[in-house]
Amino acid sequence: MAQIIDGKAISAQIREEVRIRAEKLKEQGITVTLAVIQVGEDPASSVYVRNKKKACEACGLASLSYELPADTPEEKLLELIRELNERPDVNGILVQLPLPEGMDEEKVLDEIAPEKDVDGFHPMNVGCLSIGKPGFVSCTPAGVIELLHRSGISISGKECVVVGRSNIVGKPMAMLLLRENGTVTVCHSRTKDLPEVTRRADILVVAVGKPKMITAEYVKEGAVVIDVGIHRDPDNHLCGDVDFENVSPKCSAITPVPGGVGPMTIAMLMKNVVESVER
Repeated sequence: MAQIIDGKAISAQIREEVRIRAEKLKEQGITVTLAVIQVGEDPASSVYVRNKKKACEACGLASLSYELPADTPEEKLLELIRELNERPDVNGILVQLPLPEGMDEEKVLDEIAPEKDVDGFHPMNVGCLSIGKPGFVSCTPAGVIELLHRSGISISGKECVVVGRSNIVGKPMAMLLLRENGTVTVCHSRTKDLPEVTRRADILVVAVGKPKMITAEYVKEGAVVIDVGIHRDPDNHLCGDVDFENVSPKCSAITPVPGGVGPMTIAMLMKNVVESVER
């Protein structure tokens, strides 16, 4: 029977640790503050922003919210980021993606000061990750590492396969697994005979963006499977990139969707915001 890795319980532990750390900083007269910028009214983005504000409140952090209309000129957004970079009372800055069409996402994210880039997307933080220096790490892959650690799953010496090579999940995930002494293979849409490669994995991390794509034929007996995907199936139920029912009998451990990786992303964001002050 596969161990179901409980992201809700583990993220609750991390949030509680953040709350205690924020409390200690408050005793020193420091209020930890996250500024969240949303441009336009993308419904999914609005839900994420609301969840981030709630998480801040639960962890004892302050949040500032900037909701800009979709037709905001790019320069105005950049000015706001520069202003927040300069403010000593703002510790973390987050620009909710996606941005409206016509805005240069890369340019906008590069404008955030690296020491306030709690999403870990700035090239300087990505560079620090690649050469093993301290910096902020993208929240979802950082959350996956915490899930493995806190579930008693060792990474060192294991064959790790990451399916997906995005800048937000796939690439930083591979670098974090390397940092933990895993032997890492990154797969993508051009990988030949994908099931043959994924069946080598002791730890399989899937961030491919296709509902239930990974079935039992992709997984070796006793593997640990981490599902980063989130979708709605034809019956409007949440599902991941992994066909959970089909795959779980073969696994030693697996994350469910929902309740696996999802809750970890915001928990790790809260952790990054507190660290921005402690550093």
